[in-house]
Amino acid sequence: MSQQHKQLAAGRWNQFSFSEQMAHIGGEVERALNWRAKQNPDYSQRALERALELIDLSLDSVTGTRIKELARMREAIVDFFIGSNEFQSTEISWRRYFLPFSYAARRDK
Repeated sequence: MSQQHKQLAAGRWNQFSFSEQMAHIGGEVERALNWRAKQNPDYSQRALERALELIDLSLDSVTGTRIKELARMREAIVDFFIGSNEFQSTEISWRRYFLPFSYAARRDK
């Protein structure tokens, strides 16, 4: 998997608040869901890879209890898109999970 977010990986990602990071991750998950619904697995996979890359950048930059949340979220996203969906996630549950972060990121701007 090649790096899609080179500027963010170079340190810019750490300048975002946690809410902004989660909102960006949610945007990529939203794209993956939308492309999946349009039955375009290639574009959905690309959006998923970008989301995972952003999650990994966040895992490298956060401390404390957020690491646990991010790691579990990453596991559940992979399970939903690639695995057997053991967590029984749905498109609606992912959209509901990320929506508050988008509101918080906009509010804090």
